[in-house]
Amino acid sequence: MQEAIDYLSEKDSIFKAIIEQYGMPTIPKRPQGFETLVLLILEQQVSIDSAKATFLKIKTTLKTVAPEILLHISDEEFRSLGVSRQKTSYIKALATAILNKELDLESLPNKTTQRVRDELIKIKGIGNWTIDIYLMFCLEAPDLLPLGDIAVVNTIKELLDIHDKVAMEIHTLKWSPHRSLATYILWHHYLNKRNRTVVY
Repeated sequence: MQEAIDYLSEKDSIFKAIIEQYGMPTIPKRPQGFETLVLLILEQQVSIDSAKATFLKIKTTLKTVAPEILLHISDEEFRSLGVSRQKTSYIKALATAILNKELDLESLPNKTTQRVRDELIKIKGIGNWTIDIYLMFCLEAPDLLPLGDIAVVNTIKELLDIHDKVAMEIHTLKWSPHRSLATYILWHHYLNKRNRTVVY
């Protein structure tokens, strides 16, 4: 990892400064599979803590988070567990795709990043942010920068004074092939600066 940090620090001094100020970043890891994708759907546009609380409520109530179980939970019961109508439809679309064998989650680790993206993007409610995080946290893809992530975008604006998404994309190309680590360092800055702790 030190080699990758040295590489990033050569490209942009912000990385060295963040690590000097806040220490090494956490490298998030999550298990592959349906449960994690459900949690990622819940995390869309809300805080990790709030999504996790809802997810634990689902897990405690239903005992098992599996496609065949979640598909048959009524919208009303989902709502009573704190899941919006929209996210309920996304979870059910994912469960349907798996049960219909349109998506084989177990095969994803053997596929290229682009192939994984092509397969997951077909499912309603699973966009690039969700796919990026799944690829990074579960499949350990080394070279992704989720520019759909508010914390990443805000940190780039703050530290590099780049405010346009296209300009961000162009600038951050030089962080390749270590853009995932760059993302973890940016999150590390974002959370520490706000005195926030997140357990991924």
